[in-house]
Amino acid sequence: MAEYLIAFNAEWTPDATFEQMQVKSRNVRALVDEMKAAGVLIFTGGLDDDAPVFSVDASSGTPLFTDGPYVESKEHLGGFAVVDVADEQAARLWAGKIAVACDWPQEVRRFQVPGRYSGDPAS
Repeated sequence: MAEYLIAFNAEWTPDATFEQMQVKSRNVRALVDEMKAAGVLIFTGGLDDDAPVFSVDASSGTPLFTDGPYVESKEHLGGFAVVDVADEQAARLWAGKIAVACDWPQEVRRFQVPGRYSGDPAS
């Protein structure tokens, strides 16, 4: 089994009426129930645009917290699901279902295998 992040950029979401968002919400709730029943859903969520955003940088050895968001940032995560599936084909299946339920694009990324990192020649 492999874990995948299925996420969307907030800029990818088209404007929608309240009624359209209600339909999308019902579709997503039904899909989340399907993912739970299939045993693939680890976690899903959307980000709260009204909550404080901050960054932390510890490159100096001491954590330095900075308020955000940054206006110059063109992209930011809008929402995501983490799934545990057999392979890439299964990740594509669920990402496709999410894209249909939300009616906007999704990006899929596999998490690193524990104990390996991208610079490891064995990975």
